[in-house]
Amino acid sequence: MKNCFCGNKQPYSRCCAPLINGVVKADSPEKLMRSRYSAYVMAASQYLYETTHSSQRGSTSKEDIEQWAKSNSWKQLEVLEATGDTVEFKAHYRSRDGKLQVHHEKSSFIFENGKWFYLDGVFGEDINK
Repeated sequence: MKNCFCGNKQPYSRCCAPLINGVVKADSPEKLMRSRYSAYVMAASQYLYETTHSSQRGSTSKEDIEQWAKSNSWKQLEVLEATGDTVEFKAHYRSRDGKLQVHHEKSSFIFENGKWFYLDGVFGEDINK
């Protein structure tokens, strides 16, 4: 069986699927971030919405998330660093116009009510500022 989309050497069914399907909770920011990448691959907008902190949910609708996820072909996730409540990563994808793109982000997460949530991120050149 093929490895999970997130890059771990486990099948999707034993790696990110249980998180996306609500069977288990992510026990670290890195696991949540990896599962969110897999959710983009699967266009699982409900999971992406629910794992975004409530203070950030007003900026994008589930429909917008799903449309953006489906409009790209997700190729690879690189986790560059995971420390404390932050994860720096690069998500490689092919955009709708066929161009290879890299989304470079340092994400912040918050643990609230027994769960990790994506809070916000710093992108590209702003990461080292």
